[in-house]
Amino acid sequence: MASQTDVSPITNALAQRFAATRRLSLDLVATLSDADASAQSMPDASPAKWHLAHTTWFFETFVLRDHVPGYRLFDDRYAYLFNSYYEAEGPRHARPQRGLLTRPSLDDIRMWRAHVDTAVQTALPDLPPAALTPVELGIQHEQQHQELLLTDIKHLFAQNPLGPAVWEKTAIASEVAQFSAMKWIEGKVGVVAVGHGGDGFAFDCEGPRHDSLLAPHALASRPVSNGEWQQFIADGGYHTPSLWLSDGWAWVQSESIEAPAYWDGDRQFTLAGWQAIDPAAPVNHISFFEADAFASWAGARLPTEFEWEAAAARLDPASGQQFDAAGPVQPAAAADDADLQQMFGSVWEWTGSAYRPYPGFRAAPGAVGEYNGKFMSGQFVLRGGSCATPRGHLRASYRNFFYPHQRWQFTGVRLAKDL
Repeated sequence: MASQTDVSPITNALAQRFAATRRLSLDLVATLSDADASAQSMPDASPAKWHLAHTTWFFETFVLRDHVPGYRLFDDRYAYLFNSYYEAEGPRHARPQRGLLTRPSLDDIRMWRAHVDTAVQTALPDLPPAALTPVELGIQHEQQHQELLLTDIKHLFAQNPLGPAVWEKTAIASEVAQFSAMKWIEGKVGVVAVGHGGDGFAFDCEGPRHDSLLAPHALASRPVSNGEWQQFIADGGYHTPSLWLSDGWAWVQSESIEAPAYWDGDRQFTLAGWQAIDPAAPVNHISFFEADAFASWAGARLPTEFEWEAAAARLDPASGQQFDAAGPVQPAAAADDADLQQMFGSVWEWTGSAYRPYPGFRAAPGAVGEYNGKFMSGQFVLRGGSCATPRGHLRASYRNFFYPHQRWQFTGVRLAKDL
């Protein structure tokens, strides 16, 4: 076993980030009962307990099992229960039935996490370089699940007529009172390099870096606000078929959509329970269909993901409203500024770009190659992160993706227009 003095600065930093990430996940469920953490409100969501377990399975499988000789699984039944979609790892429990897993208990999952955390920390100093890659991937993967955990808890609690709060609103410290007028910021024109191509971590779908041609355009200085969305509703936006894509109009009709998710009159459901809608804050929990319809109503369009990335490349991805500790998260209004605001954090911004591979994309070999590539069909790209994204997780090249009808995430919209 390597001594502490033998551990490289890179490995030591990785160990610290691993510990902080794992601790934050537990902090997010600290106020939940076993029942809260076991329930599943819809097939797209997962129980909080499942998120804790799945991320642990990821480290135990792709780090400990694959790279630590002699490691024995904590419970060999857990692979079936907590594998998500990795076909190469064998059969698994059906996603829509995750809420039926009342056992193992939340405390059992905490014990498993502690066991795996100790094993990873013990093994880290002696892991070969090839094993550090899945550790980094596992940290980034757990950060993604922290955001999913928050949005899934919110969806679950919203189904409760009592409107329970996970955290009290008084813990929010990032709200901005003033309203920011929307301005138009001219974007880059011509050939620009996009995609991840430098140092540091990136998911495989963010590369290879390549050139894209941008026509003259402008981006809105901030995301669309709740107040502007209320104007869209008042003007009959949800009842005007000419504004909608055909699939979107069919969705509005079949699902009786009248407003963003979690809206009820002049209030909305949040992780701090029911709160008054802030007209100046970014609208959130809207689908791609809604974002596209609003853009049509506003005489604009959705930005392409490359227009968005070219504009965000000069900005600090750790800026903006992202979360640093367990507590209520909800998009807050932007400060008045002439430049681009809230490009990172606040709300994921729908783009008009289909989630497809970049030129030269190749999925990684083995099970981890299933991480992103096999989902490049029928989904649209979102950029920028949200108030529920852990700070430090984002990059200008980061590509999130959802189906066009989905809106339980903190999804919003920034307008674009041709020049």
